[in-house]
Amino acid sequence: MKNQTALLLASLLLISSCTGEKAMRDAASTITTDELREYTKTLGDDSFMGRKPFTAGETVTVNYLAEQLQEIGFEPAFGDEWFQEVPMVEIATSVTGPVVITAGKSKTELSAPDEIAIESPARQEIVELKDIPMVFCGFGIVAPEYGWNDYENVDVKGKCVVVLVNDPGLYTGDTALFKGRTMTYYGRWTYKYDEAARQGAAAILIIHETVGAGYDYSIPRKSSITSSLYMELKDGAAKPCLITGWLQADAADSLFASLGYKVERLRSDACMKGYSGFEMGASISVSAVNTLKKNISVNVAGILKGRSRPQECVIITGHWDHFGIGETENGDSIYNGAVDNGTTMAWAFEMGEAFASLKQRPERSVIIMFPTAEEQGLLGSAYFTANPPLPAENIIACFNNDMMLPIGRMKDMMVTGYGQSELDDMLAEVVEKQERYILPDPAPETGMYFRSDHFPFALIGVPSLFARGNCDSRENGKEWAAAREQDYLKTMYHKPADNYYPEMNFEGIREDATAVFEVAWRIADSDNRPTWKKGSEFANIRK
Repeated sequence: MKNQTALLLASLLLISSCTGEKAMRDAASTITTDELREYTKTLGDDSFMGRKPFTAGETVTVNYLAEQLQEIGFEPAFGDEWFQEVPMVEIATSVTGPVVITAGKSKTELSAPDEIAIESPARQEIVELKDIPMVFCGFGIVAPEYGWNDYENVDVKGKCVVVLVNDPGLYTGDTALFKGRTMTYYGRWTYKYDEAARQGAAAILIIHETVGAGYDYSIPRKSSITSSLYMELKDGAAKPCLITGWLQADAADSLFASLGYKVERLRSDACMKGYSGFEMGASISVSAVNTLKKNISVNVAGILKGRSRPQECVIITGHWDHFGIGETENGDSIYNGAVDNGTTMAWAFEMGEAFASLKQRPERSVIIMFPTAEEQGLLGSAYFTANPPLPAENIIACFNNDMMLPIGRMKDMMVTGYGQSELDDMLAEVVEKQERYILPDPAPETGMYFRSDHFPFALIGVPSLFARGNCDSRENGKEWAAAREQDYLKTMYHKPADNYYPEMNFEGIREDATAVFEVAWRIADSDNRPTWKKGSEFANIRK
């Protein structure tokens, strides 16, 4: 009798599992290329005015997103509201005259923005630095766990810090130095700005280098001539540097040559442990005017509440913002951002629709969240993680994407930040059924794991996955895929040319969405809590 009962229970569990798997596959079949195309075409239309926060384009965008979330069956995630207010200040910095660097009796004048890209995050209208000393501080890193301190034995208070981009591991090939070619967070410009401010510097300039930055100089140049968004400072919060910016590579070479140094030699020396920064024997003068506007942007999010543990959730994210209407290129001034990040919003909607189509909801809740101000430094997602609608410890996993290229089906599923969490292993099992393989990001030096909206979730300990087919076309191979990606980065990335085109092929994004949906479903419809892997810098946050 006991054996019969055990057999019956096992049979019921098997039937239940098979039923659940079939329901998941049926739900995944609702993800279609036609709907991915329609979402991308709509979000990349001129009527959205480039989706810039604090503009009419924001109003059109966020209302559309909320309407679509409701239409696919989600409810407002913030109580009765679809929108979470994110208070920010918009600052447009205008440099008046040249930036003057004085060394003894010689003067070097740098023109903004072509030779030096200057911004000021200072919450004041007039910003003037007059002959403040310049200090070279290597990579601008303080990392006790690596025994590294570029600010040791140098006084930078009230001075202008000049640092190198990325971190030392990239330029040595030494895998034991930081993480070798894989950028750590210490290599990100946001970290370098913050560290310089913590050290008391009045200004910081980063020497641009394309491989280390992950993009050419046109990107910081363009950022410096458009307004930027910053979080409002709370009382007692640390203040940023008065001036932040980038030196164009040739301008940096000329400047340091006039002072008797070579940038390449400095970069080589700065990769040595124990390297000490030095006074450059030069001073810098900068005059700028800030136009400030305080305003509120919004994150948009919907929730599909779980049937048994609604206070726990998995979250799917893709930022909604882009650059609005700006500098004209080839007769076009609307920065539509069809790929950055229209295709990802389409990916998120299609997975949300798949979840909503399930006749039996998952045990845990599912949140679809479209953050604001990703392009300004992940501000919306950082605000969300500091003010989540559910307890932060109950966010089980985050699935994020960015810049999903619609160039057809891929053999690979490229994981940015590969090796961080068990989510990689779960994804590997799923994509194998699609006759695909997991590919660690082939350009880890660009630090993409720190450059998109999953990163604030990682910072609060949420295992986070950033994965998409990108490098190995089923039809045309690796070289073709690499050429298409480079063409996008050179001709469309953060440019008005990032438009919707009828030639876009959404088959690959459909496969990506189907794979990530299955991984998300396996977590949402279970009590499984994926964990960080040993050695991840995020492994001990929740502990």
